[in-house]
Amino acid sequence: MLNPLILVTFFPLVGVVVLALIPAAQKAALRWTALLTSLVTLGLSLWVAAVFRVGEPGLQMDTPLAWSQVGGVEIGLRLGIDGLGLLMVLLTTILTPISILSTWEAVQERVKGFMIFFLLLETGMVGVFLALDLVLFFIFWEFTLVPMYFLIGMWGGERRVYAAVKFFIFTMAGSVLMLLAILYMGIQGGTFYLPSLINSREVFAGAQLWLFLAFALAFAVKVPMWPLHTWLPDAHVEAPTAGSVILAGVLLKMGTYGFLRFNLPLFPEASVQAAPWMALLAVIGILYGAFVSYYQRDMKKLVAYSSVSHLGFVMLGIFALNQQGIAGAILQMVNHGLSTGALFLIVGMLYERRHTREMEAFGGVWKVLPYMGALMLIVTLSSAGLPGLNGFVGEFTILLGAFGSTAINSIWMVGAATLGVILAAVYLLFLYERVFLGAIRHEENRHLPDVSVREVLVLLPLLVLIFWIGLYPRPFFDLINPTVQSLLPALQTAAAAIR
Repeated sequence: MLNPLILVTFFPLVGVVVLALIPAAQKAALRWTALLTSLVTLGLSLWVAAVFRVGEPGLQMDTPLAWSQVGGVEIGLRLGIDGLGLLMVLLTTILTPISILSTWEAVQERVKGFMIFFLLLETGMVGVFLALDLVLFFIFWEFTLVPMYFLIGMWGGERRVYAAVKFFIFTMAGSVLMLLAILYMGIQGGTFYLPSLINSREVFAGAQLWLFLAFALAFAVKVPMWPLHTWLPDAHVEAPTAGSVILAGVLLKMGTYGFLRFNLPLFPEASVQAAPWMALLAVIGILYGAFVSYYQRDMKKLVAYSSVSHLGFVMLGIFALNQQGIAGAILQMVNHGLSTGALFLIVGMLYERRHTREMEAFGGVWKVLPYMGALMLIVTLSSAGLPGLNGFVGEFTILLGAFGSTAINSIWMVGAATLGVILAAVYLLFLYERVFLGAIRHEENRHLPDVSVREVLVLLPLLVLIFWIGLYPRPFFDLINPTVQSLLPALQTAAAAIR
């Protein structure tokens, strides 16, 4: 029987083969094939979740299959999963069918190519979160660039080619040093297998800081951390709605996932040394992203810059280097995928109705779109961190960890980050007020259709998860805590040695 991790990773390729055999003119068949493939992949990920042993430390369902060698060091199809990986895989497999369903009206040209690239992207993203061989991880990491490049470059807005090229160059250039670091570690350690490298990290201890920086550059570009964020607004604004949902919901999390999966366990001493500086960059990103978001008048660009601010909170939690901070960061990775994904979906729905994303083109549309207005209000408050919704749980846990962090050790820095929570409410409520409240400023807005059944189905799973995490986050923390506890001993030992 095939390992479930292999199935969930590569099943989308089955859909790619079927799509390749369907004539391009049969658009309905192409859409349904892609949607059903993504739903089966979601079912496989739920099967993985069902057999996953919650509370058990370490990686599960390991698949140690070697296929090649580099300098006598084996490279293999080594996959494994823990609570962190499981949450990221579930986030990916939930957002993919939602994104595909959102394209029913939006994507009318070259449907076949769009769906093929989308399923290829899903395989790459799931592979990133499951790969335990560093070379395999790098292959999946770089592979995701190709379908996203074409999704932006072929189905994006007016400046789509510029945005696609900028996205590709930034993220690929940031990964060059990581590849060199991976090769160095594999040769020095005699393996590319992550658990073995963690157990023998003293072999490359002398180069730990440089290796940390090489990995950190690749991951910081992907997050994106300030000041390496400049590719993100262009990519988001020009990408099709489904591409923006996946970019914000999953691809950005590959960066924060990388810090948790590789930097912290492989380079604990360097992580402790870098923590105050990483936290400083995170706080700058929180405030910068919030201020810039407030001054945007394009709804999509506002949501794009908000990701710089929200992911700053995730980075702050990671480099608090304690239980609360890291656990909150992992949960907030999921929260951001749900809330920001939903924001992009609703912005896309508004764009389909008015063919503009400028806030000034709307105003008072709650009167004609009451159901959409209610859905948007829930998502806006979720992103702003209202208690009872998912954003509050993640941000509160992160700030709790940051205030008690001996690694950051700066009450002023964390206080400045807390200001970001207030600023988020300011720019998000400003967006809501300009679009939905007040008087109807344009006559064409009086006849806009409210949400359809399909659009409700697109948003409903995200809303359920937003309330679930906000009201009962314990099952998520039960998944997260064993992963966090496995990271802490090495970090605590490193901190004590440095002191």
